[in-house]
Amino acid sequence: MAKAEKKNTKSKKLRQAVSEEENPVEQAQEEEENSPQSAPMEDCGMIAASHKGKNIRCLTIIGEIEGHFILPAQNKTTKYEHVIPQLVAVEEDQNVDGLLILINTVGGDVEAGLAIAEVISGMKKPTVSIVLGGGHSIGIPLAVAAKKSFIARSASMTVHPVRTNGITLGVSQSFEYFKRMQDRINNFVCRNSNISKERYSELVLNTGELVMDVGTILEGEDAVEEGLIDSVGSVSDAMECLYSMIGKGSSRTKRKSKQEKENN
Repeated sequence: MAKAEKKNTKSKKLRQAVSEEENPVEQAQEEEENSPQSAPMEDCGMIAASHKGKNIRCLTIIGEIEGHFILPAQNKTTKYEHVIPQLVAVEEDQNVDGLLILINTVGGDVEAGLAIAEVISGMKKPTVSIVLGGGHSIGIPLAVAAKKSFIARSASMTVHPVRTNGITLGVSQSFEYFKRMQDRINNFVCRNSNISKERYSELVLNTGELVMDVGTILEGEDAVEEGLIDSVGSVSDAMECLYSMIGKGSSRTKRKSKQEKENN
């Protein structure tokens, strides 16, 4: 009898432990809901807005562009694994008419920045970007990737060569790799703006402006004069331009407008 009672008590405790344990299916669902990929738009730096029946998405690219390595917790970052799926969603959503991109970045991972810029450049929907504060380093391709670009009068953009952190082998192959990476950036910027490759290379390799570095700092009006950015303006100007493009059904790229100017 004593053995039977002990066995029953043991079984009862086991059933109770199983019942108190979380359902694995519910646990998996909860983890999926809390994952970055399924996070709300606001958590990924994107909001929705509408005006006169036109719906747009507003994407913020701020802080440092985070690539394959996680940056320190105190750094404000834009994660490419968050942004790229949101951009694809905007492109595929029939209820979204256009995209406004707000940029205030110090730069960051080159390949992650170029990946985001390529997605923006390849979108068929109207896209407008505006640089607020700063659009430095890899932030430049992100700014020019949109079909129309603006910059605030007080904002600036730093054009400089590719940098690297950590140990670098002092061999010719390393320098060739950096050169090819810089060419990728130069080609993208010049393909999506009105600046020539020769002039952009001059700005990149300028030795007379930065004390501890090579490059050039362009303020709002300077960036427009160089052909890097289309117009100086505010957020309201950028939004007005975007709604105008949506109204005209515009999908014309700046590359086409550049070719038209060259043909004339």
